[in-house]
Amino acid sequence: MRIAMIGTGYVGLVSGACFSEFGVHVACVDKDAGKIERLKRGEIPIYEPGLDDLVARNVAAGRLSFTMDLKEAMQGVDAVFIAVGTPSRRGDGHADLSYVYGAAEEIARHLDHYTVVVTKSTVPVGTGREVEAIIRRARPDAEFDVASNPEFLREGSAIGDFMRPDRVVIGATSDRAGDVMRRLYRPLYLIETPIVVTSLETAELTKYAANTFLAAKITFINEIADLCEKVGANVHDVARGIGLDGRIGRKFLHPGPGYGGSCFPKDTLALVRTAQQVGSPLRIIETVVDINDKRKKQMAERIIAACGGSVDGKTVAVLGVAFKPNTDDMRDSPSLDIVPALQAAGAHVRAFDPAAMHEAEKLLPGVEWAKDAYGTLEGADCVAILTEWNEFRALDLRRVKSMLKRPVMIDLRNIYNPEDMAKAGFTYTSIGRPSPAGGMDRG
Repeated sequence: MRIAMIGTGYVGLVSGACFSEFGVHVACVDKDAGKIERLKRGEIPIYEPGLDDLVARNVAAGRLSFTMDLKEAMQGVDAVFIAVGTPSRRGDGHADLSYVYGAAEEIARHLDHYTVVVTKSTVPVGTGREVEAIIRRARPDAEFDVASNPEFLREGSAIGDFMRPDRVVIGATSDRAGDVMRRLYRPLYLIETPIVVTSLETAELTKYAANTFLAAKITFINEIADLCEKVGANVHDVARGIGLDGRIGRKFLHPGPGYGGSCFPKDTLALVRTAQQVGSPLRIIETVVDINDKRKKQMAERIIAACGGSVDGKTVAVLGVAFKPNTDDMRDSPSLDIVPALQAAGAHVRAFDPAAMHEAEKLLPGVEWAKDAYGTLEGADCVAILTEWNEFRALDLRRVKSMLKRPVMIDLRNIYNPEDMAKAGFTYTSIGRPSPAGGMDRG
C-alpha cells in the first residue's frame, strides 16, 4: 500500500514512520523546505525516543521519503493523510482549521484516482464533512471518500503507542473507505487490537472526549492533593486507593503543577467552545480549564513561600522546563507560567532541561541556562523540580546540599520521598503529602 502524509510535525512524522514500519510506502510532505532538507539528511526536528532509528531504517529500506511535491507524493496512493497543526485560534479558543482546509484544497487539485482522504489532525466535529465539501466543490468529478483517524500518541512514548495501541478509531463515510483503513492497520489486527469503525462525527468527538476526560482526571487529583495538604492525608495513597478500582483506573492520577503540552490545553478549550456554540455547554470541562490555568500560576507562589516568602534578589535553580519528560515540547508547559512569575518577583532563574532548552531559550528570556542539573545549583537559594526527567530522580543529595546556599527543594513532581529528604537535611516541599513529622512538607 502507498500513502501520503501531509505535515511532518509530531503526529505526521511519527505516524508516517510507523506506517512505513508496517511495510506501507509513505511519502511525507511539508511546505517547509528547511525541514524537508533536514529530514532527507537524517536530522529529526523533534525529540522522540527511538524516532531517529525508525526513520533511518525505513528510509534505507525505501519505504519512507520526504518531499515538498504533493502531486508527486499522491501518485498511486491508497490514502492521503492530513496531519497539520490545529492550534487554538487567537481570541476565541476555537481550533484553527486553516491548515486543514488549505490541505484539502491542495489535495483536490491532484486527485486522479480513488483515494481516501484522512484527517489525522485533531479536529472539531464537522471538520471531515467540510473537508469533503471543499474537495467536492473543487472537483465534483473526483472519486474519493473522507475518513477520520484520530491519533492517541503520548509524547515520549509515541512509537510504542502507535505500534501497540489500546485501540484504533476510524470514522468512515463508506465501506470502501473503511476497507482501505483496515488494510492499513492490518498488522494491528494480528495482535488483536480493537478497531472501532464509526461515523466521521463520532470519531472526531471521540478524540476530544478522550483528551478532555484525561485532563479532568489530572485536575481532579490535583485538587485532591490540595485537600490532602489541608487534612494531613497522602495524595499518593489516595490515588492508589481509588486507582485500584477498575471503574477508575490508575493512570493520570499523579499530582503536579497542571497539564500542558500540545493536546490537552488546546483540545479542552476547543471542545468547550464547540459545546457552547451548539448550546450544550460542558460545565465540568469549563471548570477544568479554569482550574488548570490558575494552578500553573499558583506553583510560583509555592516556590516563593518555600524561600521564606520572597525570592527578590535570590537565585532559583530550576530542573526541567518541558511540559513532561522525554520530549522537547514547550507548548503550554507549566514552566512558561512559573519562571516568568519568579522573575517578576525578583528572582534570578538558572535552569536545565535535557532536551527542551533550545526551544525554551526562545520563550523564557532572561534565564541562565546550565549544562547539566548540577550546573544550576552552585550558590542557588533553592532548587525546584518542574519536570520529572529520570536523571533528576537520583541526584546526589549530599552534593546538591553542599552546592545550595540553603538546603531547600521544591519538588512539584513528587519524585523524592519526604522521609529521605528529611534525613538528608532538606527543607522539602512537595504536593499533597505529609512530612515525616506529621505536618505538611511545605518547606
